[in-house]
Amino acid sequence: MHQTPAFADVFQQAVRASGLSLERIQHRLAARGIRISLTTLSYWQRGRSEPERAGSLRAVDALESILALPPGTLRGVLRPYRPRGRTAPAAHDLAASRRVFGKNSPAEQALGADFPALNEDTSVLSIRETVTIDEHFRLSSLSIHQVIRATREGADRFTTVHTFDSGARAVRAEVRCGIPGAIRFLPRMSTVVIDVRFGRRLAKNETVIIDYTVHVDSGDGLDDHYERRTRTPLRDYLLHVYFHPAALPELCHRYYRESHEAQASYNRRVVPDASHSVHSAPGRCPAGVHGISWQTL
Repeated sequence: MHQTPAFADVFQQAVRASGLSLERIQHRLAARGIRISLTTLSYWQRGRSEPERAGSLRAVDALESILALPPGTLRGVLRPYRPRGRTAPAAHDLAASRRVFGKNSPAEQALGADFPALNEDTSVLSIRETVTIDEHFRLSSLSIHQVIRATREGADRFTTVHTFDSGARAVRAEVRCGIPGAIRFLPRMSTVVIDVRFGRRLAKNETVIIDYTVHVDSGDGLDDHYERRTRTPLRDYLLHVYFHPAALPELCHRYYRESHEAQASYNRRVVPDASHSVHSAPGRCPAGVHGISWQTL
């Protein structure tokens, strides 16, 4: 009996034959008004998921043209819609994400349908981040070092989202460890979405390090805090904030909230050191919101 080929196999062969990268394919879809993330295209190619929603099926029709396939080639090998055979891990479900990011957050708006599955192939073990605040009390740069573990076979990238409260006219990302993928800056939301690729597919439980810096051309607002939202506990977390020597804060506090809407359950004053910096290094780092706030003179 003849067996219909899998969508992933047909799509992968067509991509290979076209000589186009997934980034080029994404750009050609975008030129037709179709927004599909690199993560989604990668999942389709690897058989991790298949197009089901109306917008995804519209992308399939466009892909047949972009990849010079006869009409119906990709549509014809799609399986009928079926409920998901597995549920997302609790740390990556929509409720858990909204608990720390807030409902309809800039991250959710920027990622759209991909938000519930954000980095579902990975977990973050440790984060060390350095924030630089300029003489106008605006965030000017953000450097992040993360240790990431693959929770499933085949993880090949990590997506990070940053929103700047003081506004941002432009951003520039510099990836030192990892391979820079797509970088999308959304000026209306002062939000940047950065894909960092690992350069290969990881085995389950394999670890990888990513290290990058975001340089910000700030808007006209002021920053009075910086916080990290994590859906899972971290083994290690360090937040280090540098202030301009000509603009030191009057008071600084480090704090923790269990969720986006919760009141701070921990709030302790911290004093700038000789380098005009303050830091937070909690002995335990549960899921939730960890941050440092400051007041100006």
